[in-house]
Amino acid sequence: MGLKFALIGSPIGHSVSPYIHAAGLKSLGLDGTYEALDTPAEDLIQRIKYLKVNDYKGFNITIPLKVPMKLFLDGADELANVSGCVNTILIRDDKSFYGYNTDVYGFKTAIPEDIQKSLKSKSVSIIGTGGASRAAVVAFTQLGVAKINLFTRNIINASELVKYYRETFPNVEFNIFQKSSTGELFKSAMIVNASPVGMKGYSADEMPLSLQVLYEMPKDVIIYDIVYNPIKTKLIEKSKEFGLQTISGLDMLVYQAQKAIEIWTGKEPNFDKMKIAALENL
Repeated sequence: MGLKFALIGSPIGHSVSPYIHAAGLKSLGLDGTYEALDTPAEDLIQRIKYLKVNDYKGFNITIPLKVPMKLFLDGADELANVSGCVNTILIRDDKSFYGYNTDVYGFKTAIPEDIQKSLKSKSVSIIGTGGASRAAVVAFTQLGVAKINLFTRNIINASELVKYYRETFPNVEFNIFQKSSTGELFKSAMIVNASPVGMKGYSADEMPLSLQVLYEMPKDVIIYDIVYNPIKTKLIEKSKEFGLQTISGLDMLVYQAQKAIEIWTGKEPNFDKMKIAALENL
């Protein structure tokens, strides 16, 4: 019998992860399956039991389970601990759960190396304060940015998280702004959309920034949209029209999946084959 892996979260009907992981496992010559198992938050405990009983070797977690899943771990790597959320679980032989955050790796590796170096000591902005935003924050601290501006719908709800960031990363200045404000956007070297705005089936015809703001952006700012479906979001499309450099969310998705398979199997699958599988199924 082959190796069994899964993705849990809800809604995940649009996920291309099963195709990406199937291609990754195949590139290693491994017999394995990867299923998308729709799991609302209230079904998490039942789903965990199901995965243990049915001999799964590991699974990925997406919204809305990345933070609550931490309660069910027997151990976790440093990135999962410092980001406060987990997206990859290794189920050990004794059925214990060890958690990882491969989103930090995926987010950072998708940024070309020359741009990574250029961000040192700069100011960056992140729209959203969920699981993807947390991964971006940790990655930016690794890249040595000086300032991280967070834009959120609810400043009161996010203030505890910002307090944690300030304590954990004392060398970085953190600011928090209402999502509707422009705050420090125009002083940013990179602006990241870490919210679901622009996602297929959610708000595909919307953007987290107004056309006016995009139009007025300095031409050296880089727009990084972690939404990967559609491959060219309205934010990416309009940013390109205005001459801005962009990074799409697809490479982040594939890199984090590549790292997850490496954790589960000890072998690094072929990135290009995984990306082609994603593109063919978007």
